[in-house]
Amino acid sequence: MKILSYRELRVYRSAIDLAMEIFEITKSFPPEEKYSLTDQIRRSSRSVCANIAEAWRKRRYKAAFIAKINDSETEACETQVWLEIALRCKYLTEEKTNDLIEKYDHLISQLVLMINDADNWIIEKK
Repeated sequence: MKILSYRELRVYRSAIDLAMEIFEITKSFPPEEKYSLTDQIRRSSRSVCANIAEAWRKRRYKAAFIAKINDSETEACETQVWLEIALRCKYLTEEKTNDLIEKYDHLISQLVLMINDADNWIIEKK
C-alpha cells in the first residue's frame, strides 16, 4: 500500500491522538498555569504532529527529512518532561502520567525507526 499523505502514517495518527488527549487533560490544570505549563505541554505535543507533517513534505532531501523527524522526537521527549512536572505538581495521577509517557516512548521508537530507515522514506530523484 502506497502512503499518499502524512495523515495516513500510524506515527502521525498516534501523535495527533496524544496531542488531543493532552489538550483535554490540561483543561483541568489550574488557571495560573495557563501561560506556563498548560501552554508548554500543549505546544510541544502539537509540535510533534507538525514536525511529522513537515518531514513528509521534505522527503526529497534526506538530511531535511531526518532533521524534521528528529525535531518531532525531541518535542515528544519535551512533552514527557512536562508530563513529569504535571505529576509532581499533582495535576495528573501517576497512573495517567505513566500511561502517557509510555505512549510517547512508543511514538519516539517509531520516529527513531523512521530516522534509521530514512532511505526508504526519501522520494527518489529521477
